[in-house]
Amino acid sequence: MSVLSRPEFHNEEAAYAYVEARVWANGRVCPHCGETERTSKMGGKSTRIGTYKCYSCRKPFTVKINTIFESSHVAMNLWLQAIYLMCASKKGISSNQLHRTLGVTLKTAWFMSHRIREAMRDDSLAGFGAGGGVVEVDETFIGREPGMVKKAAYHHKMKMLTLVDRATGRAKAIVVDDLKVATLLPIISENIAKEATIYTDEAKQYTRIGRVFAHHDFTTHKAGEYVRGDVHTNTVEGYFSIFKRGMKGVYQHCGKRHLHRYAAEFEFRYNNRIANGFNDDARVEFAIQSVVGKRLTYAQ
Repeated sequence: MSVLSRPEFHNEEAAYAYVEARVWANGRVCPHCGETERTSKMGGKSTRIGTYKCYSCRKPFTVKINTIFESSHVAMNLWLQAIYLMCASKKGISSNQLHRTLGVTLKTAWFMSHRIREAMRDDSLAGFGAGGGVVEVDETFIGREPGMVKKAAYHHKMKMLTLVDRATGRAKAIVVDDLKVATLLPIISENIAKEATIYTDEAKQYTRIGRVFAHHDFTTHKAGEYVRGDVHTNTVEGYFSIFKRGMKGVYQHCGKRHLHRYAAEFEFRYNNRIANGFNDDARVEFAIQSVVGKRLTYAQ
């Protein structure tokens, strides 16, 4: 039987029950006043699926309030299908494909995919390299920066800095405006422990940044050196390989104002992959547990 044959992907009531069990894992909570005891499910033919009444603030509520689902008219079972497809597709799934698969408009599919990426976004500091571990640091370039004239080098492209902790197998991807030391140093210092060893390429900005940490070494790509013992950035280059295949092959175009959400999507799947103990189902469950407090409006 196909995974997508499960009840929660076809029946809206089952879908609500599935989401409630994960968002309210410790018991139902009124999003208006925080009441946990005096609530009950509303009945009646005209009552919307999944609606509850709070007898403390006297307001109705559903599990959708204060989540990425809030104010959405899309059926919850279609939301679960979209989340599963985005979590299970290694290089992503385009809005056009979601539009055709789910039977919603292209505009709705595009908005849904951005809301799901918002749920995937993790703004916490990474804490990489704790205990003296190794962290690889590198940057990549993609697309074109708005208003920038196309040049032979990378200056006109959008820039993304990525850190990969070898010990935990986790990554942190941050969209940056430039590659100056003043821009990169605060980001790297916040996310990597001072006792860490960092490996980079020969880019000049990393020479100054490396002095902040216990140890810094690099390979010289211009001289054809990519590995010297344990010194390399091949892990983070592998991360970029998946990211660029998805961005160029599936999404094809992305403006800078949305790039941070696409970066969050690839970071989420990378950090919650099989090697880190997450299969597709576990990844979907984690995404649903992360929907609270991340409402995204169309204007945003």
